[in-house]
Amino acid sequence: MDQRIADLLALLELETLEVNLFRGESRDIGSPQVFGGQVLGQALNAASRTVSGRMVHSLHAYFLRRGDFKAPIIYQVDRSRDGHSFSNRRVVAIQHGEQIFNMTCSFQVAESGLEHQVSMPRVPAPEELADTSRWRRIFSPDCPSGCDVCLRRHVV
Repeated sequence: MDQRIADLLALLELETLEVNLFRGESRDIGSPQVFGGQVLGQALNAASRTVSGRMVHSLHAYFLRRGDFKAPIIYQVDRSRDGHSFSNRRVVAIQHGEQIFNMTCSFQVAESGLEHQVSMPRVPAPEELADTSRWRRIFSPDCPSGCDVCLRRHVV
C-alpha cells in the first residue's frame, strides 16, 4: 500500500473512549488550524462505528470553529434513530470544551430500488466529430478569430 494512503487511514482511525465517544488526533499540515476534511472523515468514522450493515447515503456538516491541530478532538455520537432500513446519527466534534463541528448523517441498508436514469444515447467520440474550424470560416468570415459568438449567430 502507498505510504500516503496508509498515513491517511491511520489519521482517520479513532480511539474509543466510551460508548458513542471517540478521540481523534490531528496532524500539522502547515496551516494554523485542523484541515476540515480530516474532521469530517473522523466524524464519519465515529458515526459509522455505531452502525452495522448499513452504508452512509446522506451527510450534512457544519464547521463552527477553527480546530487546533495540537489538541485531540473528541467526537460524541448521538444515535438519533435506528429504523428498519435507515439509521440516523448526529456527531459533535469538541475541542477545548467547545463545538468545532457538527454533522448529521443517514445510513441505509443496501437494497435495490427504482431506476430513474435514462440510458445514455450513443454519441460519437470526440475524434469522430466534424472539424468546426471549417464552419467558422464559412459562417464567420468577418470575424478574425472565428469566435464562438459569431458562429452561434449563424448556427443557432
